[in-house]
Amino acid sequence: MDKRTFIKNSLYAAAALSLTPELLSCSTIKTQPKKQKNWVWVRPVTEWSVDEWKRRFDSFKAAGLDAVLAEVYNGNETFYEGGQLPMKANVMEKLIIAGQASSVEIHAWMWTMPCNAASIIEKHPDWYAYNGLGQPAHTYPAYVPYYKFLCPCHPEVREFVRKNVESLSRISELKGVHLDYVRLPDVILAEGLQPKYNIVQDKEYPEYDYSYSPECRRQFKAKTGVDPLTDLKDPSSYMDWVQFRRDSITGLVNGLLVPEAKKYGKEITAAVFPNWENVRQEWHKWNLDGFLPMLYHNFYNRDIDFVGEHVKKGLERLSHKKPLYAGLFVPALNPGQLADAIKVAREAGASGFSLFDMHSLTEGHLTRVTELRRR
Repeated sequence: MDKRTFIKNSLYAAAALSLTPELLSCSTIKTQPKKQKNWVWVRPVTEWSVDEWKRRFDSFKAAGLDAVLAEVYNGNETFYEGGQLPMKANVMEKLIIAGQASSVEIHAWMWTMPCNAASIIEKHPDWYAYNGLGQPAHTYPAYVPYYKFLCPCHPEVREFVRKNVESLSRISELKGVHLDYVRLPDVILAEGLQPKYNIVQDKEYPEYDYSYSPECRRQFKAKTGVDPLTDLKDPSSYMDWVQFRRDSITGLVNGLLVPEAKKYGKEITAAVFPNWENVRQEWHKWNLDGFLPMLYHNFYNRDIDFVGEHVKKGLERLSHKKPLYAGLFVPALNPGQLADAIKVAREAGASGFSLFDMHSLTEGHLTRVTELRRR
């Protein structure tokens, strides 16, 4: 969580993880300490040298941050060799060298479903998701211009996304692949974000409801005899259609992306939403190694207790079978508040935390995180 999304327009934006722990009973979870692992999201800075990256990573490691989520594929370009889109600069090479020198894990953070590359839009306009008005995302994106989401039902889209995971998983020095935007657009935005876009979403509206692409409609009609665009008066109340779209994302993750990462021995994680229903993101069914829910309390007009509440809810949905790392939005937290949020997450059962993002972390933030590590 989770990034140059509409979330960035509100401040920045968000957007994973460790090996699956043994299945524990509820009583064991309360008494047996969990191995903690902490993360930080990093956007590429092309002009930084290996030494500069190492200096940053050394400071992270000293503060107890174990892993870096490095944005190396953003749906426009890549920052590594061997991808499907043009490479802007090979930042990945520097990150790997610096990470090895600083003993921090490097995980490749990739945008999963959005694709803003002009070459893809020109060659494959049929790849894109459609809203409930029958408008394609590449010409009528929801909320912001870069919300050009691909259709999760389209076979060529699924292969395109799989190849993105494959190209990253082939990089032997990488620890893992981190999926961001592995979902559909928000049919209802978090309540704290709606005023920023001058909208009120008291229910599901068709212009924000995805995906009604020709391929999704064809598959659903073949399965049920219903065309969701023309036959349903209230699509939001037709649970077969709601579940079909959830399953389209889950099938992509479990059927293609997880096996691709595992083929090369990589961990695979994802940034996910606490309000998962609003993005058709049934992540508790995914076969990932860990989950980073974006618990950005201010987006929901809530206090820090929101973090603990949704750590508990997430672990319950996962049946405590997989590690969950609380995603914290640093721009909304001063150093003292960040320390409080970390404590709340730990007490709720999180296996660690993830910080969005490197560029928002001050010395004060790192000092407080370091102090917590020593306790």
